[in-house]
Amino acid sequence: MTLILLPGLLCDASVWQDMLPALQHRRPCFVAHYGALDSIEAMAQHVLRTAPPGPLALAGHSMGGRVALEIVRQQPERIQYLALMDTGFEALAPGAAGEKERAGRMALLQTAREDGMRAMGLDWARGMVHPSRLDSPLFDRILDMIERSTPEIFEAQIHALLDRPDATTLLGQIRCPTLLLCGREDAWSPLARHAQMRSLIGAAPVELVVIEHAGHMSPMEQPDAVCQAMQHWLDGRPA
Repeated sequence: MTLILLPGLLCDASVWQDMLPALQHRRPCFVAHYGALDSIEAMAQHVLRTAPPGPLALAGHSMGGRVALEIVRQQPERIQYLALMDTGFEALAPGAAGEKERAGRMALLQTAREDGMRAMGLDWARGMVHPSRLDSPLFDRILDMIERSTPEIFEAQIHALLDRPDATTLLGQIRCPTLLLCGREDAWSPLARHAQMRSLIGAAPVELVVIEHAGHMSPMEQPDAVCQAMQHWLDGRPA
């Protein structure tokens, strides 16, 4: 079984780098990338085409959690374990709430085009970490990761998120052991949303793990705690 690590918006292997040695010690790992794909469905198809053959464990962070759910939709028979981290499951909200999200994302894209990716990230990423990590070396790592991307890729991934599929009914069809993980101070994908996902998942074994002193970027903020929860999930033991 291969563990597929699915990064979020403008993220790459850096999200997982502090955990990879421990995770790879016990199983093969594959970090996905999406290139300039502009839909969650196409991202899922690309991951399935490029991943090693055979059964898979999926760990998706942020947008990667939505990609993980779409992979479950497309090939449920291959998925042995599922981890959804600091993520969501609903489509773009109708009405004013959805328009507010759209406008906010497009304003960030305009900043990225006019002032560069790092300048955009300096504003955007401040809401992604625990307040104690603002302007820290970790925060600089996050900005470095954002700067490695481009406005064109940012635009494609924004399009994917604005047109994201709704996975509400899919949650009830999950049958594999599922880990829901969230930073206690995640303001983007709050704990209440993960508790809602737990209530919607039907017959599958499911555990909700809260990572203390962490925001939305919990795998980078608290890699030891996240790695321990993932090892327990893959071993079938409570975290």
